[in-house]
Amino acid sequence: MVKNYDEALNFIHGRTKFKKSDHLNRMRKFLELLGDPQKNISAIHVAGTNGKGSTVAYLRDLLMSQGYTVGTFTSPFLVRFNERISVDGEPISDATLISLVNQVQPIVAELDANYPEGGPTEFEIITAMMFLYFKTQVDVAVIEVGIGGLLDSTNVFTPAVSVITTIGFDHMKLLGNTLPKIAAQKAGIIKPDVPVVAGRLPQSAMQVVEKTATANKSPLYRLGQEITVKIKSEAGWQEKFDYHFGDYLFKGLKISMLGDYQVDNASCALTAFILYQAQKKQAVSRSEAVSSLAKTVWAGRFEPINQDPLVVIDGAHNEPAVEELTALLKQRFHDNEIYILFGVLADKQHDKMLATLRTVPNLHIVLTTFQGPGSRAVTDPEKLAAQYQDDQRIEVIDNWQLAIGTISQRMSAEDLFLITGSLYFISDVRAFFKQP
Repeated sequence: MVKNYDEALNFIHGRTKFKKSDHLNRMRKFLELLGDPQKNISAIHVAGTNGKGSTVAYLRDLLMSQGYTVGTFTSPFLVRFNERISVDGEPISDATLISLVNQVQPIVAELDANYPEGGPTEFEIITAMMFLYFKTQVDVAVIEVGIGGLLDSTNVFTPAVSVITTIGFDHMKLLGNTLPKIAAQKAGIIKPDVPVVAGRLPQSAMQVVEKTATANKSPLYRLGQEITVKIKSEAGWQEKFDYHFGDYLFKGLKISMLGDYQVDNASCALTAFILYQAQKKQAVSRSEAVSSLAKTVWAGRFEPINQDPLVVIDGAHNEPAVEELTALLKQRFHDNEIYILFGVLADKQHDKMLATLRTVPNLHIVLTTFQGPGSRAVTDPEKLAAQYQDDQRIEVIDNWQLAIGTISQRMSAEDLFLITGSLYFISDVRAFFKQP
């Protein structure tokens, strides 16, 4: 029995992080011993290299706008662990977390003692707690895949709709080092006869998704084909676009998250929402849907956290995300001087990420370090900078708090200060800015 919040978190975080396996038998056994809560949930399953979090946020708000109580399961968290399991945007309470840990603990002990491969991992435990909680608390859940899809602990239920937002290079050690191999893992969430929404995928990845959907007789709706969007150029802190899918035409939709990729995420979410409502034989309230999309925010995604000077944080923690971010900077901030503070985990493609950022012309980059989670190493900024000795725009300030002060003093009122890299780094920075 755990008695308090710290003990509950210690129990969860004290588990093995990862055990490589080619099946989900242990997860299924674990849930079976808990009464198979995943079988009594109406849910939408969201996979993808990037864009999962924003898509989940758009879906949450769209579903809430129609009066549903909505559970969301996301990772990682930005401020507190409880965010990972939320209802109507509110993280679960400490008391609930303690109670859920006490529910699963005896089953975990039993599996530790008797299951041939040993007991469940940290992520399997969090996933099981989520299923237990959502079974009684929500009308519909939006469940984000942890890593990949096919062998992810969340892939043990039949969703109402599956969504694959993007496919790019990340977690190659686990998922494979070609786009078709990564796509095969993501497409693993496709279930027989369950509709699939796919974002803008590279052709080699889309072919895998199409083949998997056909084999499962799953209707497939692709952005750029069955779903069309037309982006209108827009000034100010918003994107404006027209959306067309089947009988649905929304003109002049607005979202408050910047970037063409956010238009894609919102369009995937809107399509999944329309398909969900059709399954439930419920109408779509257009006015509610339009206003819900306009107000959706997702912390840490090109999020302004200070206005004068303008400071924005973005958890572009892999190469595909940095490519999208760079395109946004060139498109919307080409008239501004841009200062970037960059800190990233050592297991990411940091040299490629930096090379992409360097293509922005009006740029000054400060490389820094931060406290990585657990035992995960952070990229050494000195070593990274040494690769670019001839680039006068790159410098190193090890202490990121000092770097923020230094950059703020150099800026003028028209400049943009972007802090990016690891989501763990962004989490620390956000707490630093939000403190009273």
